[in-house]
Amino acid sequence: MGSSPTSGSSVIKCKAAVLWELEKPFSIEEVEVAPPKAHEVRIKMVASGICRSDEHIVNGTLVAPLPLILGHEAAGIVESIGEGVTTVKPGDKVIPLFTPQCGKCNVCKHPQGNFCLKNDLSTLRGSMQDGTTRFTCRGKPIHHFIGTSTFSQYTVVDEIAVAKIDPASPLEKVCLIGCGFSTGYGSAINVAKVTPGSTCAVFGLGGVGLSVIMGCKAAGAARIIGVDINKDKYAKAKELGATECISPQDYKEPIQDVLTEMSGGGVDFSFEVIGRLDTMVAALSCCQESYGVSVIVGVPPKSQNLSMNPMLLLTGRTWKGAIFGGFKTKDSVPKLVADFMAKKFPLDPLITHILNFFFMVGMGQERRKVEE
Repeated sequence: MGSSPTSGSSVIKCKAAVLWELEKPFSIEEVEVAPPKAHEVRIKMVASGICRSDEHIVNGTLVAPLPLILGHEAAGIVESIGEGVTTVKPGDKVIPLFTPQCGKCNVCKHPQGNFCLKNDLSTLRGSMQDGTTRFTCRGKPIHHFIGTSTFSQYTVVDEIAVAKIDPASPLEKVCLIGCGFSTGYGSAINVAKVTPGSTCAVFGLGGVGLSVIMGCKAAGAARIIGVDINKDKYAKAKELGATECISPQDYKEPIQDVLTEMSGGGVDFSFEVIGRLDTMVAALSCCQESYGVSVIVGVPPKSQNLSMNPMLLLTGRTWKGAIFGGFKTKDSVPKLVADFMAKKFPLDPLITHILNFFFMVGMGQERRKVEE
């Protein structure tokens, strides 16, 4: 995993997956990771999930400065801390937070706000809070990704973007709390505020969609309808709480009309967990017009706007969205890990593969070279 000085005052040389160009494979490189400055934390990464948002950067759906190190759904161990850091210490198990919590801005002070103004997601600057980077490769500075950059054996994050978690927690599982699980689960619990006995529709049954289903079930929903064209996903969705699953390809009429008829006038809550404009409108349309709530969870395509009839809202529906399931990150992540440890929800069903990331990416590149 590279050298690991105890003082935290030295540069660490280690491996990282660097994205030099769009739509090109990651390149496994030796990078230099600078020591943490004041109010910064250097972390030895132990486990990192691969999230669709990382892919959005690779294919240009989201625009970020290159070259950069991706990854944002992870867990690790603090290697060293900069001057003034008080919330973590070397040896602590932690989860990096792609949405920080400074505790001082208007959003952090608001009881419902969680999209801290110190976030790097709105602008994708690709740097630490002070505007500089801690990564160097081949003599060039490498950009950070939303303050985390977890596709590296070591990374540096700001103190406002890291949460200390239970020292007994399995990092290869709780890393999912760093993005996918919390985003889906919180969208049901915090954002939609799903009510007991209600009917819900979940568009998209990937890892985040499954987490939405878990949140709907935990909130007491009586009926949870999964919507996906991939029927291979239905069994796991039902295992986690979906009462039925349907495919839009099995019907001649629009899926919103199907759901409206199935639910006797419209569902109470719907969730779009795909990132497509047509399904966002469909999810809104299938809600009960007088009081239905629809939540956008999926990341939409870049530079595209959707058109919708305002009457869908004027008659009483509510359209919402949130980052990270509406959770205040630094406050909530340790509690979510504690809930997982207390067996209040499972994470194993969300994990399909456990792989050596660097070996996997490297082998993929070798195959491409051979094929070329």
